[in-house]
Amino acid sequence: MTPASKKKFNINLLIPFVVVALVFGFTIWQKYRASHDLPALPQVQQPAGKRTAVLFFVEDGTRLAREARELDPCGGTDACLKGVLEELVNGPVGEFDTPLPDGTVINMARIDGNLASIDLNKAFAETLPSGSSAEMMAVYSIVNTVATNFPQITKVKLTIDGDGKLLLRHLDLSDPLVPDYTLEMPPTPPSAKTTVPRASKIIKSSP
Repeated sequence: MTPASKKKFNINLLIPFVVVALVFGFTIWQKYRASHDLPALPQVQQPAGKRTAVLFFVEDGTRLAREARELDPCGGTDACLKGVLEELVNGPVGEFDTPLPDGTVINMARIDGNLASIDLNKAFAETLPSGSSAEMMAVYSIVNTVATNFPQITKVKLTIDGDGKLLLRHLDLSDPLVPDYTLEMPPTPPSAKTTVPRASKIIKSSP
C-alpha cells in the first residue's frame, strides 16, 4: 500500500468518529442552551407532548437559581408532579449545583387542592450537609419548584418515609411550607438583619 493510499485509508477511518463527536457535542449544546431559556409560564400540566418545567438549583453555593428543563409527556397531575421532582433530583445540566444529597428518592408526590404532599426517603434527611443554609437550599428547592410549576399550589408538606413530623438538624418541617422566592436574591451582608420564613422553624442546637 502506497503512502497516499494509507493516508486516505486513515482519513476514512476518522470520519465516522468525527461525525459522532459533532452530533454528540451539538446535542449537549442544545440541552445546555435550553436550560437557560426559561418559559414565561410553566407547561408541566400539559399531559400530552413535550413540556417545559422550571427547576431550582443552587448558584454560587449561596442562593437558589432557576433552570428550564424539557420533559417527556406525563399522565395525570400527580405523575407530572413526581416527574418534575425526579428531574430536580437528577440535578442541573448547566453550571449550577444540586441542593439535594445523593441517594434522594421521591417516594410519593400528590396534589390535594392547594396542598402538595411530597414523601422522601431517609437518605434525604440523613445525608444532607450540616448547616442551616444547606437545609434551606434543599428544602426550598423542592417547595419553590413545586409552587412555580403548579400555580394552584400554595403549600407543600414534606414527609420522610411517611413520617409527617419531619425534624432536620436545624429546621422543623412538621407544618406545610409556603414558597420563599427571596432565596433567589444575593446573600444579605452580615451587618444586615436576617429573617427566617415564617412557615419553617429553626431548631436551636443544644449547648
